[in-house]
Amino acid sequence: MTAYIPSHVTTNRRTMLQAGSIGLLGLGMNHVSALRASEVTTADAVAGTAKSVIFVFLSGGLGQHDSFDPKPGAPADIRGEFNPISTQTPGVQITEHLPLLAARSQKWSMIRTLSHPYNGHSEGHTAMLTGRTPMPPGYNGSKPQPSDWPSIASIVGDALPGRSNNLPPAIALPEQLVHMSGRTLPGQFGGLMGSRRDPWFIAASPYNSKSYGAYPEYEFHFVRGRERNPELKFQSPNLSLPEGLSRARLSDRDTLRGLLEGQRRDLDQAASLQTFDRHRQSAISLLIDPKVQQAFDVQNAPAEVQDRYGRNSFGWSLLMARQLVQAGVNLVQVNLGNNESWDTHDNNFPLLKNCLLPPMDRGMSALLDDLQALGLLDETLIVMCGEMGRTPKVNALNRSPGCLAGRDHWGATQSVLVAGGGIKGGVVVGETDKEGAYPIDNMQRPENMAATIYNALGIPEVAVWKDETDRPHNIYYGEPILFA
Repeated sequence: MTAYIPSHVTTNRRTMLQAGSIGLLGLGMNHVSALRASEVTTADAVAGTAKSVIFVFLSGGLGQHDSFDPKPGAPADIRGEFNPISTQTPGVQITEHLPLLAARSQKWSMIRTLSHPYNGHSEGHTAMLTGRTPMPPGYNGSKPQPSDWPSIASIVGDALPGRSNNLPPAIALPEQLVHMSGRTLPGQFGGLMGSRRDPWFIAASPYNSKSYGAYPEYEFHFVRGRERNPELKFQSPNLSLPEGLSRARLSDRDTLRGLLEGQRRDLDQAASLQTFDRHRQSAISLLIDPKVQQAFDVQNAPAEVQDRYGRNSFGWSLLMARQLVQAGVNLVQVNLGNNESWDTHDNNFPLLKNCLLPPMDRGMSALLDDLQALGLLDETLIVMCGEMGRTPKVNALNRSPGCLAGRDHWGATQSVLVAGGGIKGGVVVGETDKEGAYPIDNMQRPENMAATIYNALGIPEVAVWKDETDRPHNIYYGEPILFA
């Protein structure tokens, strides 16, 4: 694959670094300090099957019937409008609207019986993003709290030494998970670990509560249908030196102090210039490393690459994830869909068919192909899930007048795609009942999914993380899932 370097980037003179809408040390000194090789506190490392994880999260909840667990023999109000198609794996069928993944089924496996007891978005997000089924003491589904369980991304970022000197070990993109009401969903942060161990959130996709999905190609509104908001732009994070600032000038303390004076109030540890100096060199490395710039730059990628992934927020986000694991990031969480885009209470079938499944199918297939071609699939674990599944029965009464039928929240089972990282392809784990409502064989929990990620990365079962009072906390609460 031909490397490419951004040909032209500009930035505000007052800002030393921008990542989307985030200024350099507006990232927080926690992320700059994370650029160094982390101290391993998880006991001696063990041999893992993966070096990196791409954790794809479908916020809102993908319906199992309409994706990876079709029930063609069920009554019409359960099987829905879609037909199944055969995959390259004998005896395994998925929905007709995932043809590219069907043709690549030997590269991936699926879990059809991932279950938890929650039908609420907040609880579902927390369980799946942290790998913990019980809610933490004092849990508040309306906002993240310091007492929340830490996210899988935070645990991985803390447990493993960074493989890149110039990038944090855990990154989430293209946006934080925020509800249209402005409520930030809990479960995606450091929680009990402390905010300094939050993953680095890349703001490539501006907060938008008016429309949903893989804009601009597949943007939609749940009631109005397909549409396009011209103000909504996907922005590759802009890592660049301010105009007129040479590398030589970066060594001048007074220049740096002046550039960053407006942002110093945002630093967690900026009480003295001495503290700033301790991290300055890492920050400069992040700025001027061409490999780092290339990892984030997706909209200047070759046209053929962008076309394969899709020129939309889903495709660009998955391409960025691939480039980041190439650059040495341990875990990249990719949030496919703003504001619970997969929450199809209304217009379930046209929205999945026309707006949601096609860009996911294309982007995920391109990701699998590229990782394999680069020799990275065996060392990159891919996990794709949502916070829940959808109800077996199509709802008869719609929440919005004039809307077509949909499916409601259902935590009892969902389908999860897993690929790479030493996981055997073409395997189906578990079986649901004839209505696709409940697991009847080999039920799995969020704890098992998290353990599968940790185990693949070589984090030992006896590993712990330590909170800010130096108390140890377990990492594993389940057993890795077997794909045989």
